Amino acid sequence: MSQKDRDSLLHFIDAMMLAASKREFDVLLFWKLDRLSREGVRRTLVHLTQLDGWGVRWRSFQEPFFDSCGVMRDVVISIMATLAEQERINISDRTKAGLQRARRAGQRLGRAPIQIDMKTFRQMRAKGHSLRDVAEALGCSASLLVKRERLD
Repeated sequence: MSQKDRDSLLHFIDAMMLAASKREFDVLLFWKLDRLSREGVRRTLVHLTQLDGWGVRWRSFQEPFFDSCGVMRDVVISIMATLAEQERINISDRTKAGLQRARRAGQRLGRAPIQIDMKTFRQMRAKGHSLRDVAEALGCSASLLVKRERLD
């Protein structure tokens, strides 16, 4: 998961917890505990404890046994959260190893570079063509043209 995706997810969790604290919903239904949080045992338990404190019930769609764990519920949740955190680490390690293997094999990673004819770009813009029209004519995105223009 990229840093941008992680930041976006954390922002979503923060917004969800704020809404829960205001009692904007009564029940939080998540697919599985590892989909709620892969931040580790402590953070997962903090989230669930806060929800309980605010009177917001929570349910795992794929793990209905949480409802029948009784006094052992926190222990089961701790184990499940630990497994989820370890899986996140394993996925990250496998992804990094795969990228490293591909680099060693000489594979080029990422999108192929796009050659932009900046002379044509400037001529079309001088004739009043929109950025979107120029981008379409040159076979690239308008945002790429803006970035490239800043470099020139």
